Amino acid sequence: MAVETSTFEKTALAGLYGPEDFGGLAHKNANAAVRGRITAEDRARALPMPSLEWTPEVERATAHLYERVKAVIPPVEWPFMAPYVKAINELKRERNAVILAHNYQTPEIFNCVSDIVGDSLKLAIEATKVKADVIVQCGVHFMAETSKILNPSKTVLIPDSRAGCSLASSITGEDVRLLRERFPGVPVVAYVNTSADVKAEVDICCTSSNAVQVVESLGSDTVIMVPDQYLAKYVASKTKVKIIAWKGACEVHERFTGDELRSYREADPSVQIIAHPECPPDVIAEADFTGSTAHMIDWVRKNHPQRVVMVTECSMADNVQAELPQIEFVKPCNLCPHMKRITLPKILDSLIYMREEVTVDPMIAEKARRSVERMINLKN
Repeated sequence: MAVETSTFEKTALAGLYGPEDFGGLAHKNANAAVRGRITAEDRARALPMPSLEWTPEVERATAHLYERVKAVIPPVEWPFMAPYVKAINELKRERNAVILAHNYQTPEIFNCVSDIVGDSLKLAIEATKVKADVIVQCGVHFMAETSKILNPSKTVLIPDSRAGCSLASSITGEDVRLLRERFPGVPVVAYVNTSADVKAEVDICCTSSNAVQVVESLGSDTVIMVPDQYLAKYVASKTKVKIIAWKGACEVHERFTGDELRSYREADPSVQIIAHPECPPDVIAEADFTGSTAHMIDWVRKNHPQRVVMVTECSMADNVQAELPQIEFVKPCNLCPHMKRITLPKILDSLIYMREEVTVDPMIAEKARRSVERMINLKN
């Protein structure tokens, strides 16, 4: 296994803090925007609703796309999806829009309507290169905020503004300021799974794929990492830098257990297990490989295991299986309820009515942009 259990038993964070350590500061969920009704203003800029019937024309126009997903989408389901796929791809051209999709999006979105796909780091980098007038973010709210921060002059849409994140809602900018007061002079790293006001208060952002590199780039013997306590513990096991962490966790990854993974090995000792560093230490200790979503996908492409368990949000296994149908995926299926708010009908609605638009206060955006760009520009 890539990381021995004993490694984690000996690894300790320099500190672990949460809202209760600052007098029970009340938290507001920055991602709890209410999806409003279609307004008169929405209708004024709306395009006509396309036909959503399954016709021979739709079948011909989408046949090449179904070839990409036939290993994971049954033929009986495609006639319901294909009219949306065709309509969305046509509306993208009409709106001069580009769709960015995270690896956790469902196969029909990831493979059939998206222009750019990847993990948080890739989407952040690619957002800076987009030439289109409109960005439709198929992911969660903090990802759409990041795209807006990096593209202040572009229109950024998210198909459902209620698509939040347990990590992003676990910490506020005020919490970061209080951490700085408690640990003066200690640099602060924020996982990209945070709101714009948190990014505005930190020195640099990171993703799961570059967290160790980011921490070590600061040249400090102690670093504060927010908000994922498990990613922080993983980084602490990989560096000599002392890590002070926040008590946040991903509601998808924290549900996995080491016992669960051991049961897969008992059933088939040849199975390969790869895990995301947002998982608890006992899960990572059972894994053969640990890495970001992009690194996990690359590992499967390179190693071609006969059977593999991807310990992360289970739509990603569907997307990789669509590409590599010869590999058998054992799916310990933990779905992200927030990612699953993004659907084909909502993407179509977003393009027709140009909603839901994501905005960031310009003063916050300017400060947040520095921490995100510092991560993007970090030399490998």
